[in-house]
Amino acid sequence: MKAMLEESGRPVAEKRTTTTTTTNRESPSFLNQLGSTGNKRIKIGMVNMEDEDTSVWEAMGETIVVPFKRVSEIFEWKDLFPEWIDEEEENASPVCPEIPMPDFSIYKDTMDLVVAKLPCKQPQQGWTRDVFRLQVHLITANLMAKKSKKDNKGRAKVVFLSTCRPMLELFRCNDIVKNEGDWWWYKPEISRLQQKVSLPFGSCQLSMPLWGKGIDEVYDLSKLKKQAEPPNKREAYATVLHSSETYVCGAIALAHSLLKTGTNRDLIILLDDSISQPKRDALAKSGWKIRSITRIRNPNAEKNTYNEYNYSKFRLWQLTDYDKIIFIDADIIVLRNLDILFSFPEISATGNDIWIFNSGIMSIEPSNCTFKTLMKLRKEIRSYNGGDQGFLNEIFVWWHRLPRRVNFLKNFWANTTVEAGIKNEMFGADPPKVYAIHYLGLKPWNCYRDYDCNWDVEDQRVYASDVAHGRWWRLHDEMGDKELQRWCGLTKQRRIELDWDRRIARKNGFPDRHWGINVTDPRRKRPVD
Repeated sequence: MKAMLEESGRPVAEKRTTTTTTTNRESPSFLNQLGSTGNKRIKIGMVNMEDEDTSVWEAMGETIVVPFKRVSEIFEWKDLFPEWIDEEEENASPVCPEIPMPDFSIYKDTMDLVVAKLPCKQPQQGWTRDVFRLQVHLITANLMAKKSKKDNKGRAKVVFLSTCRPMLELFRCNDIVKNEGDWWWYKPEISRLQQKVSLPFGSCQLSMPLWGKGIDEVYDLSKLKKQAEPPNKREAYATVLHSSETYVCGAIALAHSLLKTGTNRDLIILLDDSISQPKRDALAKSGWKIRSITRIRNPNAEKNTYNEYNYSKFRLWQLTDYDKIIFIDADIIVLRNLDILFSFPEISATGNDIWIFNSGIMSIEPSNCTFKTLMKLRKEIRSYNGGDQGFLNEIFVWWHRLPRRVNFLKNFWANTTVEAGIKNEMFGADPPKVYAIHYLGLKPWNCYRDYDCNWDVEDQRVYASDVAHGRWWRLHDEMGDKELQRWCGLTKQRRIELDWDRRIARKNGFPDRHWGINVTDPRRKRPVD
């Protein structure tokens, strides 16, 4: 190939086009900026570029091919993200299937630039959950983490050739310098990549256990970077309320539970204009710092349905005055300090179903760029469950598994008031080492205090637990502030619904006989408007 000279006199390969109609491989216009290191020829690592014309890169410097064994074609995504793993067995040592990696130690010199071609099967269904695609991303990230030359801001250069966007989970859109056709130039922070590649390849292993084996204490944290906590630390817990005041009581209880753990992080609550001023005042009094938002409609939801505006959760990514947010749903209470979660990258969460994470508690990294990406894709990507959790699982397909005790779903509790190791009383002890309880089903504040009203509804009984119910009410009583507690009252309409469910449960003859319990809840006689 002919070479031409740029103004500096350095030879640059002539631009070349290919005959393919699916990918634009013409050299990008930013090519000259990549090799700007004076008269010195740069070292360029080449990943998965064997079938491409690399002469343009060879003209810029020394190209170093990074060979690797391609992952087996029978290796499926579900092998990396199993539905369930044994987190409790002392002798259990879950091992993820191996994704072949090169021997990075053989490369003695640092590389000025990495160039990689990413596989893309878009728009084929499930194209994002392709193990070979993940493999090339991880090889590139490992090469950069171990062998890239960093600038004075700790960043390094990588260029991707791909018909689809590189994975947000590894290469954040904040780090894009330029995108031109199928060429993507990034300058990621190497420290972030180093943390990412130190985690398991999938969620078949915990990214980090939070307790010791057989004892109720926090696990050895030496594997994590020590958490400094200066006064200006840019980290916060956050929750979101939109379209209804139903969860105001839950958010008040959540704030109390977080503060009780001794955290010094900010508590941020996003509210749309459906939340009245008196309730805003109560939320502020409970400890939340209020941010007003305009809600975001879910384009795939039916009008006036529960999930019509649940894409409002995307506003969390606009909290760019924070580096890390731990989102917590307002139907959760926290029992133990969760500050350790700020050590985990986006997205870290507990498993929900096969390769799906539960978005009730998750770590996110605010970014206006990511927010714009979510907004751009919201009409293209269909959520598997019609909600924000389903959508986010199609965006962040490579996530990191936290122990389920971090986000302990209420239906994990045995459906009885007599649970193993727990006192046979309404306000019994917690299961060992639970960090937070997620109250799926009918919420405690929408039930009578005397027992969990999920018992009275046929399709909600899986969520029934008097012990979990009692634990929430114990926290409510610990608040002590009558002004805050009054926001957990029952409306006349809700009281009518509860009594109706009790009558139907009696008629159906549910054998647990909760419908026969004498209700003493004073809220029954003092309904609120």
